[in-house]
Amino acid sequence: MKSDIEIAQEAKMLPINEITNRLGIPEDFVENYGKYKAKLTLDLLDYIKDRPQGKYVVVTAITPTPLGEGKTTTCIGLGQAMGRLGMSVINTIRQPSLGPVFGIKGGAAGGGYAQCVPMEDFNLHFTGDTHAVALAHNLLAAFLDASLLHGNPLNIDPLTITWPRVVDVSDRALRKVVIGLGGSENGIPRETGFDIAVASEVMAVLALTTGLKDLRERLGRIVVGYTHDGKAVTAEDLRCAGAMAVLLKDAIKPNVIQTLENTPVFVHAGPFANIAHGNSSILADMMATRLADYTITEAGFGADIGAEKFFNIKTRYSGLKPSCAVLVATIRALKMHGGAVKVVPGKPLDKEALSKENMEALDKGCENLDKQIENVLLHGVPVVVALNHFPTDSDKEIQFVLDRAMKAGASAAVVSRVWAEGGAGGIDLAKAVVKVCESEPSNFKFLYDLDLPIKDKIETIATKIYGADGVTYTPLAERQIRRYTRLGFGNLPICMAKTHLSLSADPNLKGRPRGFTVNVREVRASMGAGFLYPLLGEMRTMPGLPSDPAGAHMDIDEKGRITGLF
Repeated sequence: MKSDIEIAQEAKMLPINEITNRLGIPEDFVENYGKYKAKLTLDLLDYIKDRPQGKYVVVTAITPTPLGEGKTTTCIGLGQAMGRLGMSVINTIRQPSLGPVFGIKGGAAGGGYAQCVPMEDFNLHFTGDTHAVALAHNLLAAFLDASLLHGNPLNIDPLTITWPRVVDVSDRALRKVVIGLGGSENGIPRETGFDIAVASEVMAVLALTTGLKDLRERLGRIVVGYTHDGKAVTAEDLRCAGAMAVLLKDAIKPNVIQTLENTPVFVHAGPFANIAHGNSSILADMMATRLADYTITEAGFGADIGAEKFFNIKTRYSGLKPSCAVLVATIRALKMHGGAVKVVPGKPLDKEALSKENMEALDKGCENLDKQIENVLLHGVPVVVALNHFPTDSDKEIQFVLDRAMKAGASAAVVSRVWAEGGAGGIDLAKAVVKVCESEPSNFKFLYDLDLPIKDKIETIATKIYGADGVTYTPLAERQIRRYTRLGFGNLPICMAKTHLSLSADPNLKGRPRGFTVNVREVRASMGAGFLYPLLGEMRTMPGLPSDPAGAHMDIDEKGRITGLF
């Protein structure tokens, strides 16, 4: 089998204007970035506003493992399969962060014969949206420190500042830094740090906004710290929000590329799922659902993280109603959750243990599948389980997982072979999704009401979605919750920041943990994005590079051909 990048570089792409023409998008709404990618102007929303909305399908997964479950691959492959069935379909996905691309994960365009292209552009700078987000974020940080230096007219308490700087590189050495050293000309010395760019609230704002006016207002509401008498200080107070919006005037426009089989893909925004809400933009979905019969979007990591935030944050602001969820699983990951093998990132896998039939471990690991199906059903959305096929899967194991999924409440469970076969390997999955969307009405509902107290919302997610016995809070988190309640921030949705490797906040607890509690270390207010995000356990907002980073294997030849990119 060829590598992903070799397959992508052999793709027969169509000019992007041919892709947009097929969708009925007039050229006046298309801004080309070269031959194979473009942006869509927001005026398109008015042009298509009276069209009926198509079906809206979210792709999620079991609790991820370092093996990778193929969620993006399944998402893209499902779009390709629907295209083969003659359906009007659009995939909507996030742009990856350069941190993981050059770190441990590699590319994020899908895999095998289910990818979006141009794969190199998608995984690297693309159209510059993430750079614009980072610049807007850091401009606000510069305005903040300049205000402190020039007499602190807003009476900001430096010890309450919550606005770090960002860079789109995994760099653990920047997690905690001291700035302003070297004399008064260099600013006021204080401790701060760096987050990765996709953890920026500006990225979350970009993903959740519904238009330029809304973007400007959200940026103005961003809270960067508090005054000595306890009042919130915003980007509007610092007179920076307008300039931030100017920097994002092009980034707000969704991007369009294509799959290996020339079906359209809208790529927009890239908030992390274990830190932010982990979904592509509302604007892309608003366009896609009016342009196609089926919109296939993806929520980051497992159903306890990205899908929960999709249901309770993204759809609250978009008003779009999901028709169906596709939950991706692999037999090898389920066996890992059942204790068959311990997988450590960066270390060689025990391939023999992974390929060997192990019904006991599979049975135990399927408890995670059971719980993630339950998590989707808690929101009233029907579930189709996609079992991502590997050559080492035995017929007995396959049938066991399919039967287990149906017993747990899935509306359908099918084998997906899109990695090896492209859209042809996803025909059964596509037919199952169409059947469920057409025959089983979604009874979508939110998990919690916004008017509940902050702690009640946190505890609802922890107990119902994670399966925790309860929640504890550090003194810092207690103080922050009291502050947000006093300031009127308590009626926002909750965006939990926790490990993606476990249903709990402990990455070492696999399968379906029981008898655990989660500890809220800190609660941050993202007033521009419109959510509060508690940090659970040892969750970090700046990753680090592994001992053998993916970037070490990348290169470019004299003809400009990139190698080693996944």
